[in-house]
Amino acid sequence: MSQATAVVFGAGSVGRGFLGQLFSESGYEVVFVDVDAPLVAALAARGSYKLRLSGVVKVEELTIGPVRAVDGRDVAAVVKEVARASLMATAVGARALAAIAKPIAQGLAVRWAAENTVPLNVILCENLHDAPEQLHTAIQANLPETLWTALDARVGLVPAVIARMSPVPTPEQRAEDPTLIVAEPYKVIPVDREAFVGAIPQVVGMVAVAPFEAYTARKLFIHNAAHALLGYLGFQRGHTFGYEALDDPWILERVQGALEESARALMGAYGFEAVAMREHLDYMLTRFANRALADPVDRLARDPLRKLAPGDRLVGAARLAEAHGIRPEWLAWGIAAALAYDNPEDEHSVRLQAQVRERGVAGALRDVCGIEPAESLGSLVLERFAAPMAGRDG
Repeated sequence: MSQATAVVFGAGSVGRGFLGQLFSESGYEVVFVDVDAPLVAALAARGSYKLRLSGVVKVEELTIGPVRAVDGRDVAAVVKEVARASLMATAVGARALAAIAKPIAQGLAVRWAAENTVPLNVILCENLHDAPEQLHTAIQANLPETLWTALDARVGLVPAVIARMSPVPTPEQRAEDPTLIVAEPYKVIPVDREAFVGAIPQVVGMVAVAPFEAYTARKLFIHNAAHALLGYLGFQRGHTFGYEALDDPWILERVQGALEESARALMGAYGFEAVAMREHLDYMLTRFANRALADPVDRLARDPLRKLAPGDRLVGAARLAEAHGIRPEWLAWGIAAALAYDNPEDEHSVRLQAQVRERGVAGALRDVCGIEPAESLGSLVLERFAAPMAGRDG
């Protein structure tokens, strides 16, 4: 029999930096689908790629294979791979989901026409809470109505929580080796147990959990919130990289305090065990201190309008804390620093600061964050916005 194949849409930081390793170590031949022509050519020619795992104490060089790659614009080639796939995954970003739906739908139709009714599960590694619904709608729109029942019965669209950090390759790294990708060694990928169709595939590092909402909330209000705190507070203090911000005692106090608030709220909402949550926090901060990854503060802070939204990583965490009787004293620092984020290189920061100028901080707090200035959280944020953050006050 031929080797089972795992088709991965997107050969970037998540595709090569995480999924390729896990699927390869699980015995799959990995087939990447991407529109980066030089990368596709290099992967196809070599049949493998270099993964550099940069940990806090050591660096490990791995060769991941066997892999193949097809150009996402070659629809016939993509359809062929979907039709014979044993497992699939997406890591393309929200804007590209609709684009990959058409060849997926065509591949499914070919698969079923050949009387292959074996369930096909798709691991969705997208930073999008309704990725399964969006992809299902887009695939269905490209299938004849007679196949809609088969889509629901034979295809599992399985959301995943991606927490391995993998920076975008630098021009120098691409020149060194176009297939090279750098990532941290962290190797756990929670997926929604209830979204699979048929047997759950055995994949190294993949943990099927339920209720999945608890793990998406933990990722958003712990991991993503910590990154945002480091980004916005780090920017105010003049730091370049996240690990530098974490080394700043003033910032560390606020990050630890905010994460404690989030953790207590999550334990109240979802029943996470206290010791396990403490271990999770400690391990995450150790990972964030990894100098080898050198995550820029500007990247951690980018797109403040999205990150300040009422249900997102900072305001959402603060609201969850309030719902469980916790006063978000430290999370308020993150919200204040995000409102003060003034980076002319970030178009969303430019738009945010225009709102702050036009409507005042209180108006922006209401319009962007959904926080009334007179309520308890609003008072906390405005108090911290007016306080020195060292770097803002000279």
